[in-house]
Amino acid sequence: MKKPQSIHSILEQTLKGLKLDVPLKTYSIWGAWKEIVGEAIALQTQPRAIRNHILFIDVSHSTWMQQLQFLKPTLLGKINGFLGESLIEDIRFKVGKIPAAVTPLPEKKKEREESLDRQTIDRVERLIENITDAEVKKGFRELLIKSATLEQLKKRLKHER
Repeated sequence: MKKPQSIHSILEQTLKGLKLDVPLKTYSIWGAWKEIVGEAIALQTQPRAIRNHILFIDVSHSTWMQQLQFLKPTLLGKINGFLGESLIEDIRFKVGKIPAAVTPLPEKKKEREESLDRQTIDRVERLIENITDAEVKKGFRELLIKSATLEQLKKRLKHER
């Protein structure tokens, strides 16, 4: 019998086989936009689409669009540097609506976690301990905490009826 493969390796092989690995990799730009371009530019811009190795970016105002034209080579370098290879060949800017920055409320997250018992939190930590990617690990941790909190709330409501 063959040794089982990890889900990660199966997905990676499947995406490469379908030739989707490169396009999907480019969409990681969305999650790291502020990190890539810096806070000042990120507040005025938002990636909108990628087609034919061209990144389309919405910009808050025509003045910003003009400034960003001068920064295009630098932005291309930063984006492709983040991706680890030259997957984006050009950038096109368009004045568009930029969503307001949302600041997370850490105290609510902490409240959720504190409402869980130590055993549940330890179980969550054990489940994610082998995940090496920090961003994925953080996402799974938050998902598991939310799920456990929801289950706890459902049980509490059921007992109150």
